[in-house]
Amino acid sequence: MRGQSLVGRVAVVVTAVRGGDRPGEIRVVVQGVPHHYLAFAAQPLPAGAHVLVVHFRGARQVDVEPWSPMPGDHTTTG
Repeated sequence: MRGQSLVGRVAVVVTAVRGGDRPGEIRVVVQGVPHHYLAFAAQPLPAGAHVLVVHFRGARQVDVEPWSPMPGDHTTTG
């Protein structure tokens, strides 16, 4: 998956993001295929939280922000 196509996608935190320069892991599902990336955020984010990918750093690393999915939102399933 190309990095540019990740920006704007909603993902789920798999391993807690500790905030700042301490990453966690997210899973984003695209066309039914899960992809895992190291994720960085300004604030800590717990496992299970939904996040929005806001920047692709390269080398399977992204920046994320907290995201609250709307009821019926299927963006995490690709």
